Amino acid sequence: MTDKHQSFETLAIHAGQEADAATGAVVTPIYQVSTYKQDGVGGLRGGYEYSRSANPTRTALEENLAALEGGRRGLAFASGLAAEDCLLRTVLAPGDHVVIPNDAYGGTFRLFSKVVEAWGVQWSVADTSDPAAVRAGLRPNTKVVWVETPSNPLLGITDIAAVAAIARGAGARLVVDNTFASPYLQQPLALGADVVVHSTTKYMGGHSDVVGGALVTADAELGEQFAYHQNAMGAVAGPFDAWLVMRGIKTLAVRMDRHCANAARVAEMLASHPKVTQVLYPGLPSHPGHETAAKQMRAFGGMVSFRVAGGEEAAVEVCNRAELFTLGESLGGVESLIEHPGRMTHASAAGSALEVPSDLVRLSVGIESVDDLLADLSQALG
Repeated sequence: MTDKHQSFETLAIHAGQEADAATGAVVTPIYQVSTYKQDGVGGLRGGYEYSRSANPTRTALEENLAALEGGRRGLAFASGLAAEDCLLRTVLAPGDHVVIPNDAYGGTFRLFSKVVEAWGVQWSVADTSDPAAVRAGLRPNTKVVWVETPSNPLLGITDIAAVAAIARGAGARLVVDNTFASPYLQQPLALGADVVVHSTTKYMGGHSDVVGGALVTADAELGEQFAYHQNAMGAVAGPFDAWLVMRGIKTLAVRMDRHCANAARVAEMLASHPKVTQVLYPGLPSHPGHETAAKQMRAFGGMVSFRVAGGEEAAVEVCNRAELFTLGESLGGVESLIEHPGRMTHASAAGSALEVPSDLVRLSVGIESVDDLLADLSQALG
């Protein structure tokens, strides 16, 4: 890739994806293969021996991911949580401490509270949107500060550069889950983060037909450590899954433009609706993180959450009445989704410091006609 082709849209289509040397195919082939012929003992042809260690389709995706995030090493996994698990097993040891957000994704919270804690790793929560709270949450044994921005499902915004400086001063690494923003809207490594995490299932894949995860870092040595653990632990992206994510990434920029435009209209409508008590969307000037989001994001994303007058049952009823918005737990696809986090994606956080409001509804705003989406929400709200 030459310097004159460094725009995001161009990298999304071309980085890591040269035409196939054997056939000239302009799309990276699906190398549905486990084993590779070696040219003599120890003579690997192209560096491939076994597809858990490396696969040409996955290599193309990993190079693409690194380019999009401005990193030196990208790694593709079987899921976002598999990527998180590899990261934590690589950089932490029993006795270490992690600061996590007080509004983290339920699956991330479950990983810390039910899996990593049993391994001997300590964790505590902090409001990462407040740098002072992050600083106060640090301990002498803190090795990682974990951030989601925007967060899931409360759409909190963290100043990545400010928290990166705090973490660096304490000798800790800053990890940023960039799933909600995607690298098109936000590039945490350029703001000082050490590692970026993605569920590529979401906006990267974009079509609700693949499950995957990714890690990207600008630290070559750390990238090598991730690669070692990726191979040793084995939760790698399969070749067809890697191919599907690459296909999605090619249209990421144009899709995100539409997601963001539709979400802004939805947020504005909800903000004026009498049955909505609060709208959580960083694109609204009333959002406490609006200025920070405007500083570090290209646009404000396709996720909108809101609270419903009448409490939990009223929120559940809105979810059940929606028609064009499909009731479902994922996000980031071309189709719009609606869910009740308290009973669905964040049920694992019930009774904890991360429990979400029971009257909360989360929307993944798709790329359909925005007028149709607004009409559906209006009838669902009654």
